[in-house]
Amino acid sequence: MTTPAPNLGAPHPGVDPQAAPADGLVAETQLGGGPAGKKRKRGFGWGFWLAATWLIVVLICAVFADILPVKDPLRPDVINKLALPGGENLLGTDGLGRDTLARLVHGARVSVTISVTAVTIGMVVGGFLGIISGFFRGKLETVLMTIINIILAFPALVLLLVLLAFVGRSLVVISLIVGFLSIPIYTRVARATTLAVAEREFVRAARTMGAKNSRVLAREILPNVVLPVAAFGLVAMGVVIVLEGTLAFLGLSVEQPAPTWGGMIFDGKRYLNEAPHAVLIPSVAMFLTVLSLNLVGDSLRSRFDVRGSNL
Repeated sequence: MTTPAPNLGAPHPGVDPQAAPADGLVAETQLGGGPAGKKRKRGFGWGFWLAATWLIVVLICAVFADILPVKDPLRPDVINKLALPGGENLLGTDGLGRDTLARLVHGARVSVTISVTAVTIGMVVGGFLGIISGFFRGKLETVLMTIINIILAFPALVLLLVLLAFVGRSLVVISLIVGFLSIPIYTRVARATTLAVAEREFVRAARTMGAKNSRVLAREILPNVVLPVAAFGLVAMGVVIVLEGTLAFLGLSVEQPAPTWGGMIFDGKRYLNEAPHAVLIPSVAMFLTVLSLNLVGDSLRSRFDVRGSNL
């Protein structure tokens, strides 16, 4: 009597033959080894949320400085000058007895106003020029990029000082000048992003189906360029804040006695030996703000990077 050969391909008794592959796929997906695991994007870490919280606090100080429960930033108190942090003056006082916390809160308005205005001008004007030059190419791109390169050829700080000498040193003037000097870098970023997006399949498909240039720009190019440029704008805000602090340290920012973080550092450097907190506190505030802008901007830029996104 012949014994039948075992069926090696038969499933184990009691096991659904269609369930095993599915269970394996689920396990592979849960471990992150499958396609779904690779495509899953990680959320923002705790560093991002701490940085975002600090930026929200700075923004609240800048917008609501006049109604927050802080002292008058311009009122001197010679008796309590260079007071250490604590008591009635939570962060101490400067060389004229003015409350450091109040001057920090009102100084945030100058930094936020200049940085937001400059980034907005750069994003709108520079982003428009970059998208147009990157999409249409040809002679238009050559002319626009030649003008941009000519502006970049001038030393930005020297050009800024010359314009401030002729126009003035008000908050509006400084914001507009810094915004004008920011246009070239945003143009280059927007152009590079547009060149990358314009070669993708959905843009080619829209053109093949007969979509007009205006529709392709509005529906396909613009949404994919705005987010990377906006993420870059957050990083650029930190550069603008440092630039304003440099101008204030040189005495070329808004007129005294308006409080600015750079001006506080400049005023406190003469008391560095006897009252280091007069320099340390505004320096830490500026450092944390610039660091937070860089962390948030880098996180958003990596999340919305066109080159790294999946088709």
